[in-house]
Amino acid sequence: MSDIRHLVRIQSSAEKIYAALTTQEGLASWWTPMVTARPEAGTIASFHFGPTYTKEMKIIKLVLNKEVSWQCTAATEEWLNTDIHFYIRPYEKGVELFFEHNNWKDFTEMFSQCSFDWAMFLRSLKLYCETGKGKPYPDYF
Repeated sequence: MSDIRHLVRIQSSAEKIYAALTTQEGLASWWTPMVTARPEAGTIASFHFGPTYTKEMKIIKLVLNKEVSWQCTAATEEWLNTDIHFYIRPYEKGVELFFEHNNWKDFTEMFSQCSFDWAMFLRSLKLYCETGKGKPYPDYF
């Protein structure tokens, strides 16, 4: 199996980053503005990218200000049953966010594209947490 991993240092508080990863308002500010989500384990968050493409994530684990874990339940075939983890750790100037998107079946072109896209969206998350303005879909480039 293949995994995507990124480490981002963010000059912000763990509370701000956790809210950006768990609340509808936060997620809309850095990933896609078309989102329906609640910060409750066991619920499904829906992320819409344009009129015809949706990703759904089951919220698997929430540890206040430390960890957020999802499992993909609806998307393109290659995303199905992959796991996404955000680990929030203290750092000397704020927080380190360690990101994993695990359990890809193979190293494919889609995997490579998603690794790049995640890097861009994590940059958007960093911008949002540091400045109050992210670059969510479709403006993330």
